[in-house]
Amino acid sequence: MKAFSPYSTDIKFLVHTSVARSHGPTLHRVTPPGLTIQCASRFDSASVNPSNPNPSAASNPQNIGGFNFGAAGHVGRRHEWQSSCSILASKVVSLQQDGEKIGGGVDGKPSVNGHPTLELVAAPESKAPVSLPKPLSIADFSPSPMHGSQLRVAYQGVPGAYSEAAAGKAYPNCEAIPCDQFEVAFQAVELWIADRAVLPVENSLGGSIHRNYDLLLRHRLHIVGEVQLPVHHCLLALPGIRKEYLTRVISHPQALSQCEHTLTKMGLNVAREAVDDTAGAAEYIAMNNLRDTAAIASARAADLYGMQILADGIQDDSSNVTRFVMLAREPIIPRTDRPFKTSIVFAHDKGTSVLFKVLSAFAFRNISLTKIESRPHRHRPRPIRLVDDANVGTAKHFEYMFYVDFEASLAEVRAQNALAEVQEFTSFLRVLGSYPMDMTPWNPSSSSHV
Repeated sequence: MKAFSPYSTDIKFLVHTSVARSHGPTLHRVTPPGLTIQCASRFDSASVNPSNPNPSAASNPQNIGGFNFGAAGHVGRRHEWQSSCSILASKVVSLQQDGEKIGGGVDGKPSVNGHPTLELVAAPESKAPVSLPKPLSIADFSPSPMHGSQLRVAYQGVPGAYSEAAAGKAYPNCEAIPCDQFEVAFQAVELWIADRAVLPVENSLGGSIHRNYDLLLRHRLHIVGEVQLPVHHCLLALPGIRKEYLTRVISHPQALSQCEHTLTKMGLNVAREAVDDTAGAAEYIAMNNLRDTAAIASARAADLYGMQILADGIQDDSSNVTRFVMLAREPIIPRTDRPFKTSIVFAHDKGTSVLFKVLSAFAFRNISLTKIESRPHRHRPRPIRLVDDANVGTAKHFEYMFYVDFEASLAEVRAQNALAEVQEFTSFLRVLGSYPMDMTPWNPSSSSHV
């Protein structure tokens, strides 16, 4: 018959019964891996009747489980059991420290007072721990390097795109990171994959790039600068291909529209197909060896993808300039020691009737506007979330969103007063950024080819 003492709960190992299995069930304890203890214990046959393993259990409550607990205290087998536990504890500590297996006793089995006790055997080695992902460290969120010093700058397109040239102009010696979509460039900065993003928002011939204005409203990045880039288009084809062999021209939709009249004057009666970006068109032709297709792209794209330039400077207007904005996770501190520009977006729930009042707020303070554009918003899938002074937000659709750029820094009092007045007239107002203006002089006749 077996007995299980509450004292054994202090020994956090797996216990197996090796002998005397016919006298009762085996008690197991689930334990951490490392050491397995096998217990072999038996009782004196004189104290237990095989036909009645517990003859006095009903009449003598002090005789429990084969142990005699008399009125004078703990007597009989209990002394031996306590001695066994003490010796067991010392042997467990010794085994854990020395890593040696305890032997001795009868037939090589450990014993106490001539009785088999506990045999300590090493448990099989546990399996190798599961490899977990390495946690992020402070180095993964280190501050961005200084201006232009190995910044990671995201742009839309592939190497050779005009956006890559704009990133290099905005941040010389930066690490340019190509992205296949505009929104991916936004997400790259938000997820700390890139430090900055340089994206086009306006072209002198094609107008605004509405997609990026919508993304500015959707994401929480800040405009920290702008760069004006002259656009110099070239007609590219595979080496040895003449213009007479061409049947189609592919490029970005803006590039196709900016070269439409020039292509007609060249006598190219070809199909015109739009692709994602200019340099991507050159890459596509080179990778697929398309000998009947030309691309409108930059001279740098021709060098990168091994193509020849059939015609240089094919844009309809020599003053073709694209304006790019530089985006970051945090805004910069506005200053007054150099010309600044501020970009805002606002809306009103009562339509466009408030527009005159908003414009008057700038006119009365002699603040020049460089851009104003409206974008329909009522049927957009994502509403604008408005938060009041109590930090309670409500989702709302507006009929139109108005984007305004004005020449003033938020550090100037007149700009602060103008925005305070605009806020009184509008239901929604957000400052996209206050940043230095690009004052780089540019002469169309001396523009560099990008």
